Amino acid sequence: MLSDRVQRTGNPSDITEAISVLRRIVQMTPEEDGNLAAMLNNLGNLFLSRFERAGDLSDIAEAISLQTRAVGLTPTGHTDLPSRFTNLGSSFVRRFGRTGDLSDVAKAISAHTKAVNLTPDEHPGKASRLSNLGSSYMACFGRTGNLSDGENGILALTEAIHLTPEGDAHLPSMLNNLGNAFKRRFQHLGNLSDAAEAISLQTQVVNLTPEDHADLPSRLMNLGGSFLSRFERTGDLGDIAESISLGTRAVSLTPEGHVDLPPMLMNLGASFRGRFERTGNLGDIAESISLGTRAVCLTPEGHTDLPFRLMHLASSFQRRFERTRDLGDIVESISLRTRAVRLTPEGHAGLPGVLTNLGNSFRSRFEATGDLRDITESISLGTRAVSLIPEGHADLPNHFNILGNSFVSRFDLTHDAFDISEGISLLTRSVNLTPEAHADLPSMLNSLGGSLQIRFEHFGDLDDVTEAITVLTRAVGLAPEGQSVARCRSNLGNSYMHRFGRTGDLNDATEGLNNLDQAVALTPDTHANLPCCLVNLGIAWYQYFTSSHNQGHLDTAISRFASAATSSTGSPQHRFQGATCWAWLCNQYYPKSQNVLTAFKTTIDLLVLVAGLEHTVQLRYATIEGYGDLPVEAAAAAIRLGRLDTAVEWLEQGRCLVWGQQSQLRTPLDELKAHSNEALANRVVEVSRLLENAGSSRQHSTTTTFWEGKVSLEDEALKHSQLASERDRLLEDVRAVPGLENFLQPLRCAALLQHLPTSGPVVVLNIHEDQCDAIALRAGSEGMLHIHLPGFTLQKAKQYRRMFAIQLWCHGLRVQDVGQAEGSVTGRAVGRYRNKTGDDFTVHDILKGLWEDIVKPILDVLGISVSECPIHMLPRIWWCPTGPLSFLPLHAAGIYRGTEVESIADYAVSSYTPSVTALTQRVEMDFPIDPQVSGLFLTCQPKASGANWILGTIGEVSAVHAQGNTLGIRTLNLAGDDVTASGCLEYMEQYSSIHLACHGIQDTSDPLRSRFLFHKGKLDLSSIMQKNLPNADLAFLSACQTSTGQENLPNEVVHLAAGMLAAGYRRVVSTMWEIGDGHAPQVASDFYQYLWSHRPVGSGSHFDGTLSAYALHHATQQLRGRLDNTDQSLLAWAPYVHYGY
Repeated sequence: MLSDRVQRTGNPSDITEAISVLRRIVQMTPEEDGNLAAMLNNLGNLFLSRFERAGDLSDIAEAISLQTRAVGLTPTGHTDLPSRFTNLGSSFVRRFGRTGDLSDVAKAISAHTKAVNLTPDEHPGKASRLSNLGSSYMACFGRTGNLSDGENGILALTEAIHLTPEGDAHLPSMLNNLGNAFKRRFQHLGNLSDAAEAISLQTQVVNLTPEDHADLPSRLMNLGGSFLSRFERTGDLGDIAESISLGTRAVSLTPEGHVDLPPMLMNLGASFRGRFERTGNLGDIAESISLGTRAVCLTPEGHTDLPFRLMHLASSFQRRFERTRDLGDIVESISLRTRAVRLTPEGHAGLPGVLTNLGNSFRSRFEATGDLRDITESISLGTRAVSLIPEGHADLPNHFNILGNSFVSRFDLTHDAFDISEGISLLTRSVNLTPEAHADLPSMLNSLGGSLQIRFEHFGDLDDVTEAITVLTRAVGLAPEGQSVARCRSNLGNSYMHRFGRTGDLNDATEGLNNLDQAVALTPDTHANLPCCLVNLGIAWYQYFTSSHNQGHLDTAISRFASAATSSTGSPQHRFQGATCWAWLCNQYYPKSQNVLTAFKTTIDLLVLVAGLEHTVQLRYATIEGYGDLPVEAAAAAIRLGRLDTAVEWLEQGRCLVWGQQSQLRTPLDELKAHSNEALANRVVEVSRLLENAGSSRQHSTTTTFWEGKVSLEDEALKHSQLASERDRLLEDVRAVPGLENFLQPLRCAALLQHLPTSGPVVVLNIHEDQCDAIALRAGSEGMLHIHLPGFTLQKAKQYRRMFAIQLWCHGLRVQDVGQAEGSVTGRAVGRYRNKTGDDFTVHDILKGLWEDIVKPILDVLGISVSECPIHMLPRIWWCPTGPLSFLPLHAAGIYRGTEVESIADYAVSSYTPSVTALTQRVEMDFPIDPQVSGLFLTCQPKASGANWILGTIGEVSAVHAQGNTLGIRTLNLAGDDVTASGCLEYMEQYSSIHLACHGIQDTSDPLRSRFLFHKGKLDLSSIMQKNLPNADLAFLSACQTSTGQENLPNEVVHLAAGMLAAGYRRVVSTMWEIGDGHAPQVASDFYQYLWSHRPVGSGSHFDGTLSAYALHHATQQLRGRLDNTDQSLLAWAPYVHYGY
């Protein structure tokens, strides 16, 4: 029969068919029929069965409605009334488990109580009804934490056992329920006697269960869960070993395909995760992830438990991340938890926990990357979770704790007083709501104490740090041995040291150092927290040194920082922090020691890891913003110690970091293919291409409010992280090939010297507060030339930079900011001439200072003198500046008034290069351009939306196009509406060179959104950098501020000209500030006339930009000759610059 088949198989289609049949029977049965109550009860049970499989709340609502009606139709004294109350109570409990609605569990307790009261003690069903009542009380206790509910639950369950005779088949399940009740109370209160009772009862259950009994695996797993719970409180490795042993046996007894196998695997994975948290054995967490992954794979889509299995697996990935700081693990955790949230219906009792855990993962990623969007999302998720939890919920303190920590984490970045105040408020509530004996109390106290310490650091209220010490002392006293107490001691030690810094009380220093020492001693060598603990200890010893002036204390501080920096575990951020402190102290106190070089080398190497390819380009720029001076400081130290080669290598490795990474992703792999590894080379190329696209275009999941979209975007983030890891592994494989040991490693100075241009030197300028130097590199020279610049200082560079910006502003040429709406963009030059300020530094003064203090001394040492030879015979010079010099026109340095007028233009043709490596790569790979694409594409965009018209661009490109046509050069001119921004990208692939005459916008908030304005769309830097143009030759950017750069990233090349170089253009003409719409057409005309008049014989229709630097030199000098020598005239021709080869 159908009912038998339903009971036997539980097949959803059979249940649905049975519901349909029985519903028709019920509908045809009159109300007064004596059998109707039984039919309603049975139909309700079927709806309950379907709910338990599919999770549809309408099914459980229908079950309750039918069972309520059945109870109502059953007369008092009827023998079936108690069982119908039991069924109704069970349905209320099931719905409570889904929604968390306390009224449901209250109704369940009421129904089960009635069932118990209506059942005589001698009735065989009395024990099971007491057990159901006890389980309902325990469900309520788990929700509210109300101790009376727990007591009532245990009493009912105990009475049920007393009524169950020895040998009864139901006794093991009764004992098991009571054991679970004691375990639940233990988890809430932490009373070890409850854990012991749970283990004792569940051990009896296992002993009473025959080896071949179907319930043995689940009972083994329950017992293992109790051992796990006790282990989490005591840290007794014997308990966790027993838990794993029991769980392993349970899994081995559960056949493939069994419905209980996935939860068995998940629970066993939880035990392995627990042991990992105690021992740090990475094999355990790997096994936990393996088991969790298998459990998830065995769980079909739509299964009600899938979200929670995803959450458990995500927890294992997060724990491994916390130990190893492998970013891929926390990205995986976020991806899994995002999927879990999407699968958890609104109103589900588990939704707050899912939201909070996802928020916690976002906070972990924020602490690894500093991405503000992550911590903002964490707070948003946590706030929503808290809003869904009613007052009195037992889990509320944990939610408050996690949300409070997120607010504190954001305060660390933003320093918004609201965040720290809200964080402390939530953490205080968390502590106040947590019972004294609760196992989570020490970590909550630790969070609160840490937040008070942070507020003291920023606002200096001594009461905060004193309160922090009190709270953290309590946390240390309550915390179990292991990492929990280590974290508490680390925070306590920091708090004592902060108070010592304020009061000078040596007792505080002693307590601080003692606690920090213990924190390090309690942290295993392989634990990710070790570098952080060592950094804290190093800071404390240095702080103590500043008071004691004992050289031994300084040396101890240096030693601790060095240990943190060179640790084999821990996040790159914490190791980098240790390295920067190590390098700074060595440089400050032992400037002649070779340890300075060791420390700075470690620091530069770690900087590359901190801003790794697993991050988006935008995030990498944000990460390195605070460390922009590091390569310059390191280079200054190397120069001081006579290591010019090291100085150049560090500048190459640490400057233009993101630009170099993007360029490296496009490096041709001919050398690898030549070693008969074409398949490996092809995979490196493919992974690099995907990685470049991900880094440039991937969006954060906060850009959408739909969970489907969030899941997709976090999956992209996961793929991005996996690509970065795969590329690292591929490079290891490549470097294992004989002859390729240094493949894509930072170039040594000797390698750079092999591919320098022969037409002139490359001059690297290092401007640091201690000294200013130039290093000249020349082709054919074995060494480098050090040129000390005693007349120049970092302070003077900053002053020139500031005053030059003022002069630009005074002349209507201020650098545009993204905050300025596009509607306010005026011509390629903005505004009318304004009278200069009364400041002594005019444009003339600044250019003269650059000439006398930097450029002329360099030319003198290099032996470059004034020459009367034709322009194309002048030597070239490539400038590679650092810091504020990156924003100053070295190519225009000179004296333009008086009897001794001279400038760099009289000596050499100037170009710029983002880095020496970028230039040597162009020299090394100066391959012929494909004749099929050799040509010039021109476009003007005179009437872009939101910007003033620049009608001069029409004539500019038309004239150049006409000149090209006359000479038979392959050219194409599309103006205004005739080409879109995306269409321009396609033409960049079809023509080797491009001339863009339009508005340019420098976006200071997001450099990759710097853009050219088209009539139809915007051509942004991100889109350009994603292009790979192997035949790209020249890009002439006749637009404003296309090589302006970003002031907060002076040692990165974050401008449109750099984007063109990154896309593959060999040379770029661009502008450092706004250009005049009146002069730009003539500059362009003179430029191309020179270029084309010097074409090699037989060039045909080909376009060749090789002489572009000379052509620009000619064009700007022509414009200079047509103008006077006022500041305004200097600013008219000086913005034009040449980048590249």
